[in-house]
Amino acid sequence: MLGRNRKASRERDVRAVWAVCSALLDYPTPELLAGLDDLERLVPGNSDLAALAAHLRAHPLRAVQEEYVATFDHTRKCALYLTYFAYGDTRRRGAALVRFKETYRAGGVEWDEATGELPDHLCAVLQFGATVDTALAAGLLAEHRAGVEMLRLALAGWRNDDGSTGSPWSGALVALCDTLPDLHGDEADAVRRLVEQGPPAEEVGLAGYGADPALTGTGGTAAGPSTGPALIAPATIPVRS
Repeated sequence: MLGRNRKASRERDVRAVWAVCSALLDYPTPELLAGLDDLERLVPGNSDLAALAAHLRAHPLRAVQEEYVATFDHTRKCALYLTYFAYGDTRRRGAALVRFKETYRAGGVEWDEATGELPDHLCAVLQFGATVDTALAAGLLAEHRAGVEMLRLALAGWRNDDGSTGSPWSGALVALCDTLPDLHGDEADAVRRLVEQGPPAEEVGLAGYGADPALTGTGGTAAGPSTGPALIAPATIPVRS
């Protein structure tokens, strides 16, 4: 019984961290800033997430929005789309994106195409794990662990305009990775290869896989500027039961 209680407590803690990471890694909005106190109460004592919340409080909304776009929409190594790290903008990415939609369906929900967003967005995966099915989300994160670690390393090494190192959003990736199993063997090798080589080179371009209705997305990607803020609402997952 004690072991079962510890497991349940651990899962609650993981869900809380994933929920807060999902919200804080989303495009900054007035609603997100207004809810920072509530988010921090979900993860008391987490210094990494508290530091990011403090940064968001300390700067004007427009400034953090511009900083967010410069970080996640204009930089390949800081993409929030997990399949991008493994497949780049190649035809093989299409099947990987379908895998995310199938996983959401296995959890009892359907991906909402009306969002115009791709289903591999890290915020969506974390919200799915926090609110729907932790185990299924953990499976997706495990399959794309090299990409998660690549993003963590890229944010940790981010050079700020004042010459300092480390993106404010780095704390969210540290907090997330702290909830994941340690890397060993082939997983660690995959991270090293990704850091050295980067995502695969483009084979067919966005038009090549965008023609598939199941894969169409209009949000920003690491391949170029966004046409607007991410369409995943803060602290929500774009799914419907």
